[in-house]
Amino acid sequence: MFGKMMNNFYYGKSGKGDYTPENLPQNRWQLFWEMLRVRFSALIRLNLMYMLCWLPAMLVIMIGALSFLTNLSGLAEGEVTMSLSEVFMSTMSPLLILLVPCIAITGPFTSGVCYVTRNWARDEHSFIWSDFKDAVKENWKQSLVISVITGLMPLMVYVCWNFYGSMAADNTFMIVPQVVTMMLGIVWSLAVTYFYPLIVCYKLRMRDVLRNGFLLAVARLPMSIAIRLLHAVPAVLVVVLMMFVNPIWCVFGLFAYYLVLGFGLSRFITASYTNGVFDKYINTRIEGAQVNRGLYNPEDDEDDEESGEEAE
Repeated sequence: MFGKMMNNFYYGKSGKGDYTPENLPQNRWQLFWEMLRVRFSALIRLNLMYMLCWLPAMLVIMIGALSFLTNLSGLAEGEVTMSLSEVFMSTMSPLLILLVPCIAITGPFTSGVCYVTRNWARDEHSFIWSDFKDAVKENWKQSLVISVITGLMPLMVYVCWNFYGSMAADNTFMIVPQVVTMMLGIVWSLAVTYFYPLIVCYKLRMRDVLRNGFLLAVARLPMSIAIRLLHAVPAVLVVVLMMFVNPIWCVFGLFAYYLVLGFGLSRFITASYTNGVFDKYINTRIEGAQVNRGLYNPEDDEDDEESGEEAE
């Protein structure tokens, strides 16, 4: 009995060999926590590999944050003559420009991580390196398109917001394109939750990936927003901690979190969520597609009973 329990703990229930039907997760919430427990150490290993492509972006963000905090401290002490808005703009403009290529290079590798975490989230086996490499090789073109647009989007929204905002001072109608640009950026940030999972789960043309991603973002709007906010929790906590702890140490703490676990955990959460969304909106409409993988299915008990009767 003890050996069986330890086997469950370290290797999970993939294939259901070590679990009786009543022990299988009854819902996706249970499945998420069970798979997170089983795959936690593997997520760290996957994250250490994945963060290499995010290292340039992380360094740019960290340098930009430290620069902003330094200028902000100088402003408070009277050593900096710029206003707060000028300090913000002097930091944001070069930061967003540098982030364009840094984010663009992450797309192909994100598809590899997305494939591995998708399998783990639905209790299927996946080799970290070989499956990652195969997914990158198969999906790099579409993933690169998504990451390039994702890298350009913050810069485009920032430039357009300032451009139309300055024009709105003389013409209030310019508020309309200003708001439209901001909404476009928000919708893209919601839809990107679905883009990479769609790429690795289905054989779709680029326009179909984009169309389905936007449709799912709108159809699941409350949850789409909730998922994005959930991913922002570590950064929000760091901002709050800056009120009580040295801000520089907080920035390094956030860097360390993503260095060890943050990216992998974020992809695993996204995979767990999108697996359920695809089962509900897509897989049920595909003939022969399997749904609710990793969850308890009463039909499995019936099949086992029928097999036992046939054996007798």
